Amino acid sequence: MNKVRATAAEAVHDITDGSSLAVGGFGLSGVPDVLIAALYARGTTGLSVVSNNCGVDGAGLGVLLDAGRIARVTGSYVGENKEFARQYLSGELEVELVPQGTLAERLRAGGAGIPAFYTPAGVGTQVADGGLPWRYARDGSVAVVSPRKESRTFGERIHVLEHGITTDFALVRAWRGDRHGNLVFRRAAANFNPLAAMAGRVTVAEVEELVEPGALTPEEVHLPGVFVQRVVALTPEQAGAKRIEKRTVRD
Repeated sequence: MNKVRATAAEAVHDITDGSSLAVGGFGLSGVPDVLIAALYARGTTGLSVVSNNCGVDGAGLGVLLDAGRIARVTGSYVGENKEFARQYLSGELEVELVPQGTLAERLRAGGAGIPAFYTPAGVGTQVADGGLPWRYARDGSVAVVSPRKESRTFGERIHVLEHGITTDFALVRAWRGDRHGNLVFRRAAANFNPLAAMAGRVTVAEVEELVEPGALTPEEVHLPGVFVQRVVALTPEQAGAKRIEKRTVRD
């Protein structure tokens, strides 16, 4: 039952080239930076990543992106990452953009063993009708487009079929966690981390505070340990190293 690993490097040792990853985080909140750094140091490449966004230049998943380690991204937001946009538009990166709520539900559904579901989100757009550029060619033409999705009417309203997402691994960050893998997330970090953790066949969690089993009450736990296979305890310095995406100050 003790799922704690001594180092982040040990926790990601079997993530091989071409693996698929669900990665938690919302903007720069709750991003598993230590695990991402360990994966970068390992040299793993050709990754297919599912995440709300792909970090920013030089931080979060942007570290792997800058190094050319990511082959495909499924996400909902390009954000402030100029390298992400450059790689996508130049044909170096395949990108599947998904409405944010749909992405969240696809991850949750995959983790819950639900293969697919219907949603009205995206009906009447290229999300449902197909034709969204997934990959550009080097000459700027569109090389791969999204397919048309199955639709069905419920209660006189059209819905589109979306598939649940499962991945080989998931990397997440939690505020508190115990040795059994029970996790608590804080504020904006709770947006995508629990869902990403559910979707991974092997989920690795870095925790800012590691506690003993029994210290967390059932009411506190946001994600039960059944979804988590490995836990890495962060040092106080690692736990406190949190970047601000956009700093605003008063005169």
